Amino acid sequence: MDSTQKSAVLELLARSAYALDERHIDMLRDTFSETASFEIDIAGVDGVMNFTGRDAILGLMTDTMAEQTDQRRHVISNAFFESEGSAEASVVTNITITSVENGAIRLVTTGLYRDRVVLEGDQWRIAARRIELDMAY
Repeated sequence: MDSTQKSAVLELLARSAYALDERHIDMLRDTFSETASFEIDIAGVDGVMNFTGRDAILGLMTDTMAEQTDQRRHVISNAFFESEGSAEASVVTNITITSVENGAIRLVTTGLYRDRVVLEGDQWRIAARRIELDMAY
């Protein structure tokens, strides 16, 4: 994987966060593979939530958006590649989620994203995402 491909993968992850925060559903849909898997593991909460397929993942996200009255920001940082190939890679990033509402900002939670991304045609997409949150929110 060359630096151009790595840059494209990091842009994919940033685009995914931006689309979620700005509620750009079409852009968000385009960041996930059709057969993507999505796991959420929250410290202190029994069990792991699992979603399979882009439609199920987007359903979770749009349902969550519908309940939120605040402006969320998903800040992705400290990225590194656990494995990399010409058409697939595994990337670990820190996630910091903030919220702004009624003129006040607060830290919602922190954690890790563990993403497996794949090259579909000429576009990188998230094929599997595991979110490990440090606390519930």
